[in-house]
Amino acid sequence: MESKRDGNDESLVLIKQGAEARVFESTFAGRRCIIKERFSKKYRHPTLDSKLILKGLNAEARCVAKARRLGVVTPVLYAVDPVMHTLTYEYIEGPSVKDIFLGFGLVGVNEERMVDIATQIGNAIGKLHDGGLVHGDLTTSNMLLRSAANQLVLIDFGLSFTSTLPEDKAVDLYVLERALLSMHSSCGDVMDRILAAYRKSSKQWSSTLNKLAQVRQRGRKRTMLG
Repeated sequence: MESKRDGNDESLVLIKQGAEARVFESTFAGRRCIIKERFSKKYRHPTLDSKLILKGLNAEARCVAKARRLGVVTPVLYAVDPVMHTLTYEYIEGPSVKDIFLGFGLVGVNEERMVDIATQIGNAIGKLHDGGLVHGDLTTSNMLLRSAANQLVLIDFGLSFTSTLPEDKAVDLYVLERALLSMHSSCGDVMDRILAAYRKSSKQWSSTLNKLAQVRQRGRKRTMLG
């Protein structure tokens, strides 16, 4: 996505806009940063709107902090602004896993690199799930690879929540599996590689993967029924 200058503030560069938030590149204390702004919904009552935005803001901040405590690499959260409804994060230098995998589709799969990335993904998700944290939006767009260290960084915890239920963890994995099948089919057995690493990383992998089989079955039935 091409960056665009925000008309109201030359220090902000709009890089993404979703249904719930805008994401900007900027600077914080002299360092490059990412600012995520949760914006108001005009159809909601102003008081309710403000409460929901603050609830989402604080929930995301807590989930990022918890992920880091669990040993999962995320961008450092520099600041939370409850007035401007923003979260300010460390800027990560490096490509998204989405771009890397799409590159494999164009020039061929680098097997060694793919296995390394898949292993890092499985390890990270296993740590999250064993700690009772569900990411909620596991797509390759929300995974970056820090160039300097070849280190996986998980981003965008806006849909994350705490849960110890195998069903919730299985759905988390299923979302990733569907994303890989729809966008990165040229990467072959990458999901199998991720799940192999997940088994090694998670002490609770058995109950989660049993549920994943059930979630897949439900997904196939929905597809057949249209």
